[in-house]
Amino acid sequence: MIQALTTALAVLALVAALWSLVLAIADKPITLATKATLGLAGAVVLLELGLLAQLVVGVVRVVGADRELDTPTFLGYLLTMVVLLPVGAFWSLADRSRWGAGVLAVVLFSVPAMILRASQVWAA
Repeated sequence: MIQALTTALAVLALVAALWSLVLAIADKPITLATKATLGLAGAVVLLELGLLAQLVVGVVRVVGADRELDTPTFLGYLLTMVVLLPVGAFWSLADRSRWGAGVLAVVLFSVPAMILRASQVWAA
């Protein structure tokens, strides 16, 4: 795993999660019609691209690894992050209540937790 990318993705996910949480508290649905929600969507897309890059790097490094590694768990975390984010984003767009932003906040808060856990598996 690339440590700088891992740290940047965790920070970006936390910032986007707080942004989404503020929208949920303010009772603002995610509609992509305002600058606030478009900015959040841009952050989510950037995060997804970074997670895809991390997945590719992780798979390449697992294939070339000559050490003991819990490969299914590590790849499971990487793949779950890549799949979970678009599902949460589309769900938040479909739900026009404040809870659409709440769903996205939960998904975005789960990404740094999975990044941390994948880093722990990688380091073990």
